[in-house]
Order: sequence, then structure tokens, then C-alpha cells
Amino acid sequence: MANLDQLTETHLATARSAEHGRSAEILVHDGPLRQTVIALAAGVELGEHNSPPAASVQVLHGRVRVTALDAGDEDVGVGELRVLTHDRHAVRALTDAAFLLTTVTGFDWPGSPTA
Repeated sequence: MANLDQLTETHLATARSAEHGRSAEILVHDGPLRQTVIALAAGVELGEHNSPPAASVQVLHGRVRVTALDAGDEDVGVGELRVLTHDRHAVRALTDAAFLLTTVTGFDWPGSPTA
């Protein structure tokens, strides 16, 4: 069983001292389900990237900005859960931040290039 409070503190400390200002660990890898704790030092961005078929972000510490072309920018804070767009997006830490990224991958969905 993962202790999210403890993992948040550990990964925030690592991100603050890491050259690239980030730290991550996959907590759940069960078939198409992935859950990853990600910590970013203030100002660090996970650059624009493609979205998996389904994904959400739950902020555990701090505040992040999710930027997507079609959906615009949205700030997400502690305790808030946001479903991620199916379009390309980026995530920037507005403060030192940690979040739980939940994704579902590895299957065909309507509109996918392989469907």
C-alpha cells in the first residue's frame, strides 16, 4: 500500500534538488491502468505532450497549470481533480507541486489512429 503523503514529501524533496526539477514514481501498473506520483519544483514544466486515451490529475501539494490548445489554461490546486483533455497539453508547476497522474493506456478507443 502506498502512503501518498509520504511519497509526496519524498518526491518534492527530490524534485527540489534534482537538476531538472522533477521526480516521479509509478505506483500502480495494472493492465492498462497506471498511477504515477509526479513532483515538480516551482516553474518546472512537463512540456506539451500527447494525452493517453483517459487521464486525470489530482493535486497532492501546491498548484499546477494545465495548458491545452482546445481547452485553454486551468489552474488546479490541492485536493482538486481534473480530467485531462484528449488533446496535446502541458503541465507547469506554479509552486512546488506534486500530483497523482492516473492514466489508462494500451487499448483502442473511438477516434484513435488504430481504431
